[in-house]
Amino acid sequence: MKTQVQNQGELKELKVMIEKDVVDSFERMTKASGMTVADLVVVALKRYRSAHSDWDVKPKKTE
Repeated sequence: MKTQVQNQGELKELKVMIEKDVVDSFERMTKASGMTVADLVVVALKRYRSAHSDWDVKPKKTE
């Protein structure tokens, strides 16, 4: 995971309010792993998206 490159391509800001203990945990993980908070969040969100891909309903193409 540490060798993977995150946030490649076009970036878009996502501002969210989350529980303080979650933020504190990510800050500790940043120090322990050497990864940025942004990279840790991207990894977590990509894993969540993969586990719940059935929720990502994309519009069907019209011919």
